[in-house]
Amino acid sequence: MSIRLNVHKAVWPMTAPFRITGHVFNNADTIVVELVDGDHVGRGEGLGAYYLGENADVLLEQVEDARADIERGVTLEELQELFPAGGARNAVDCALWDLTTKRQGKSIWQLTGIDPKPVKTVFTIGIQDTPAEMAANAARAKNYPILKVKLNGDDPIERMAAIREARPDATLVIDANQGFTFDLLKDVLGPFSKLDIAMIEQPLKRGGDEELAGLDSPIPICGDESCLHRGELPAALERYDMINIKLDKTGGLTEALGLAKDAMAAGKRLMIGNMVGTSLSMAPGFVVAQMCDFVDLDGPLNLKSDLAIGMNYDGATISMPERGLWGGAA
Repeated sequence: MSIRLNVHKAVWPMTAPFRITGHVFNNADTIVVELVDGDHVGRGEGLGAYYLGENADVLLEQVEDARADIERGVTLEELQELFPAGGARNAVDCALWDLTTKRQGKSIWQLTGIDPKPVKTVFTIGIQDTPAEMAANAARAKNYPILKVKLNGDDPIERMAAIREARPDATLVIDANQGFTFDLLKDVLGPFSKLDIAMIEQPLKRGGDEELAGLDSPIPICGDESCLHRGELPAALERYDMINIKLDKTGGLTEALGLAKDAMAAGKRLMIGNMVGTSLSMAPGFVVAQMCDFVDLDGPLNLKSDLAIGMNYDGATISMPERGLWGGAA
């Protein structure tokens, strides 16, 4: 059955510049895909991975190039071959899942067989100039019991010590975004362990993390940029204790569910992450969140505005509305 494709770019300003290793976000630059079948409309959002050279213009061009195949009525299975993993396929894949719920009159939970429950998201602390500034931001996030702290190679121990002093109550996880060397990682593991750090995400560069395979770490190490999809899982299984799944990396919910299943079967714990984005990106991520130990779906909290009907945020606790956003039966 043929469908009509609508796709456009949308820019969502952030509340403040958000700094991580090697990059500063000022806006969430997205594409929105709408798949229209009569009265039924499925929607999906994609941002892509900046470190792979993806941006809204690139994603828009990829979707337009596949317009004929999409409009003839591509299936979820065919879609995995039509696009590479990335933000363009994510937007189309999630839109097709949403359209399927509308066509069949079933919710995403009925289609996947997953039992939904509210989850607690981390709140992310971006890199600031001084440890004191980061500690102040952590103190202000008093309603969030789990903090994810962005670090680089600049005084990581001092920054985490200041944050721990400001938030002795919080569960702290670290995201280095490839910003550590192996020697630095070994140096910080002891002090971080004393600070009761729960997890370290992506300390080393993608493609330069072979040494993790022999590391005896007192803190679980999570792979993010080093595991985009199932094709990269075998190497990640040897190097990481956890896998961070992001739909903009996997290329949508279909591959994300497959990656989650395979990683769990191999005994790995999971995290769900995001590339910022609106609630339209968080909703399909919330499906994967049901299987995860750590949930990072705080993207809309960093934006000046969100969709009119968005995810429900009650402090750190998030849930998805039954209607009006994504994945709800028509």
